[in-house]
Amino acid sequence: MGKKNRPAPAPRAADTDKPATLKDLLNPQVIEKLKAQSDQMKADEAKRREEEQRTAAEARKAEQKRLDNNFEHLLANSEMDWRKYK
Repeated sequence: MGKKNRPAPAPRAADTDKPATLKDLLNPQVIEKLKAQSDQMKADEAKRREEEQRTAAEARKAEQKRLDNNFEHLLANSEMDWRKYK
């Protein structure tokens, strides 16, 4: 049994004849408008996340200040090792 001659694979025509995408079909002005809207939404989301982080930080700071003024909390969480101060 000898080798069978196989025809060399032909270069694909699909690489050159790609189907039209939505980007190709839309008007460039519409694409720019959508990109601007996307950027605006990302900026709004970042601003909202930053505001949530700031609010959470303020709440933690207020809670810590309240606990620092609470003698019972300070006494319960203090180190009671008198050997350090001997």
